[in-house]
Amino acid sequence: MLLPVKSPSFIMSLGEGATPLILTRRLNTHFGLHVLRIKDESRNPTLSFKDRGLCAAISKHLELGAEAFALPSAGNAAVSTSAYCAVAGVPAHIFMPEDTPQQFFNDCKMYGAVTHSTPGTISDSGRVMRQENGNWVDLSTTKEPYRVEGKKTLAFEIAEQLEWNVPDVIICPTGGGTALIGIWKGLEELEAIGLIGKERPRLYAAQSEGCAPVVAAFESNASTIKAWDNGQTQAYGLRVPSPFAGRLILAALRRSGGGAIAITESEIVPTRHFVAKMEGIDICPEAAVAIAGLRNLIESGMVDHDEDIVVLNTGAGVKYS
Repeated sequence: MLLPVKSPSFIMSLGEGATPLILTRRLNTHFGLHVLRIKDESRNPTLSFKDRGLCAAISKHLELGAEAFALPSAGNAAVSTSAYCAVAGVPAHIFMPEDTPQQFFNDCKMYGAVTHSTPGTISDSGRVMRQENGNWVDLSTTKEPYRVEGKKTLAFEIAEQLEWNVPDVIICPTGGGTALIGIWKGLEELEAIGLIGKERPRLYAAQSEGCAPVVAAFESNASTIKAWDNGQTQAYGLRVPSPFAGRLILAALRRSGGGAIAITESEIVPTRHFVAKMEGIDICPEAAVAIAGLRNLIESGMVDHDEDIVVLNTGAGVKYS
């Protein structure tokens, strides 16, 4: 059994996962690539990949006796937590930066969550949440183990969709880093049970230059990630100035032979529009960072034109419109 919940009665599923791995028809040609695929996580129940981790985490903590949950979030994780807590019939306490798009607050309230608007970034929201010191389980990114357990299903699905092979490259928009850590863990587990060999994709973290602590740490060969001052980006999910699991993020990137890439803020909107026109997919701003990052990786020679490449679209663009 590769997932943590033992009793089916505690699984609070909304049908998450099983998202398509879309073979691009025009974008690959534009970039001069042989194979480019988009793992479209906007097909999840609350329209983002956060559903994978939060379904697993909330389900397991309920099995362990939890009765309420709290979370600081830049948006998508808040909506996902609110929805899964609604399924479970338990309270959700959500803390988001005050400049988070209003739609995220509206969605959380629709699911019955108690929402708190806080000044600053997600790190500041987390501090406010901890000061409240409520009787809840803290679901902050990588501060409990089970969100990573849910995110490793990305690796399971990608390998299965490629007939138990792995791509050469996976590019992941990176804020808190749960997806990168989970993908690496999932691949190790697939090898342990004999479904794949020792081959691994190179993992690349994509960030905006407005908030790029992972890129800075990787490029300086640091072992930990230094907090980014005044992080600002319209890709709200990437505005994480101080990822808690910095060592694990950097270890996954380095062990895979991959790296980290930053793009300019001015590239985000044009990239979203370009992908929509080329492929009919309304990607989120975070995924636009990854696509723009791919362009930089190709131009720098870090990615070859004949490689099999997967980019994660981590959520639906409609939430940002």
